[in-house]
Amino acid sequence: MPLYEHVFLARQDLAQAQVDALAESATKIIEDNGGKVVKTETWGLRSLAYRIQKNRKAHYVMLEVDAPPPLVAELERQTQINEDVIRYLTIKVDAHEAGPSAMMRRNERSERGGRDRGGRGDRDDRGPRRDRDDRDS
Repeated sequence: MPLYEHVFLARQDLAQAQVDALAESATKIIEDNGGKVVKTETWGLRSLAYRIQKNRKAHYVMLEVDAPPPLVAELERQTQINEDVIRYLTIKVDAHEAGPSAMMRRNERSERGGRDRGGRGDRDDRGPRRDRDDRDS
């Protein structure tokens, strides 16, 4: 069966339990129709790039699915009907990513202490600093 990633955005005013219930209902639709949910990730409440239906933030959830195409059409139909979901996207992938997704790895890195400087050190290789007053005019 083909492999898919289904990501949906739920309204910002929902509680985490309600978002988990949305993910469970999507999982139930998939499993009842002969598909399999390989992995479910909740990315949390994140800011949107622009306002969608008066929401500035949304709860992001991703499902990695192994399902036939008619099942994906049914999942998208049910997702469209749900008024708590403000956006969704389903894409076909060649293989599911092993381990956590890029979004989860990004969250782990930020929890460890901010940006990784990549070993630049104190940058003494640039030479002495020149202030504006030291310039020859």
